[in-house]
Amino acid sequence: MSKQEASCCEPLSEGPLAEQQAAELSTMFKALGDPVRLRLLSMIASQPDGEVCVCELTPAFDLSQPTISHHLKLLRQAGLVDSERRGTWVYYRVRPETTDRMAAVLSSVSSERRVVTA
Repeated sequence: MSKQEASCCEPLSEGPLAEQQAAELSTMFKALGDPVRLRLLSMIASQPDGEVCVCELTPAFDLSQPTISHHLKLLRQAGLVDSERRGTWVYYRVRPETTDRMAAVLSSVSSERRVVTA
């Protein structure tokens, strides 16, 4: 009996993620595992002009500015946002290529899962 025949159901995706891809994506998903960081990303992404000043983000939380900056740093390190310093303020914007990549992985698993259970 082949490995495919021994399985109880269809595979979730066309192929498994390579080790490096899984490591990169896990860093991104891990960064979003915190509610504050998830909210921050959502707030940045929802800006009509595509970017927001840290001074506009901080008042939305009952946290200190250094704590918000720490969360934003983790989002930057995960590759989810870019930042640009302008004078004393830092402006943040979402990196669409990264969020699109995460969405593609989730969409691929989700749509293939629907086909299997349909």
